[in-house]
Amino acid sequence: MIYKVKLKNADDAVLLDDHVFEWLSTDPYLSKVDLLHNLRKHSSGCAVFQKTWKKADGSFKTETIYLHKLIAEKFLNGQKTGNKRLVGAKNGDKLDCRLENIIYRSRSVASRQRKTSSKTGYTGVYREHNRFRAVISIKGKSIHIGMFDTAEEAAAAYNKVSKETYGEEGKINRIK
Repeated sequence: MIYKVKLKNADDAVLLDDHVFEWLSTDPYLSKVDLLHNLRKHSSGCAVFQKTWKKADGSFKTETIYLHKLIAEKFLNGQKTGNKRLVGAKNGDKLDCRLENIIYRSRSVASRQRKTSSKTGYTGVYREHNRFRAVISIKGKSIHIGMFDTAEEAAAAYNKVSKETYGEEGKINRIK
C-alpha cells in the first residue's frame, strides 16, 4: 500500500511505502515531534520537517530533517558508498519517497540529473537562430552533437549520446 501525506504549506503530497509510513508513525522521537503532520515543501522541492527550539541560554536552534535523506539512512544503509553519498529520486519527483524511487548518487550524477535551465525545456538543447543545437558535457568538456530543425530532434540526439556515454546515470529528456 502507498500512503499520501499532505504537506502543510502546499497542495502537494508525499508518497510513502506502508512500512516506511509505519516506522515514521511509531518511532518515539518522530512521533513526539509529529513529523508526519508537520512536513513542508522546501524551496528545493523536497519534503522537510523544520522546528525551532529555544535553548537554555536564550538562543535558538533550528532542526531540519529532509524526509528522503531520513528514509535513505534508515532503509538503504548498505547502498551508501564512498562517492555515492547524495540522496536523489530516480524519477525526478522529490516528493516520491517510496523506496523504489530513492537512490544514492555521486555528485556528478546528481548534477547531470537536475532540472534544465535551457529555455527550450530540454537539457543540452539550445536555440540558435532558427535551428537547435544539441550539446553534452563529457569529462568537463562541451561536445557538439549536431544542429537540428526542431528542439525535439535535438533532445532525441542528446538522449542517444547521454545513454551511450552514461548508461542509466545519464540524463534523459522527456520529449513532448
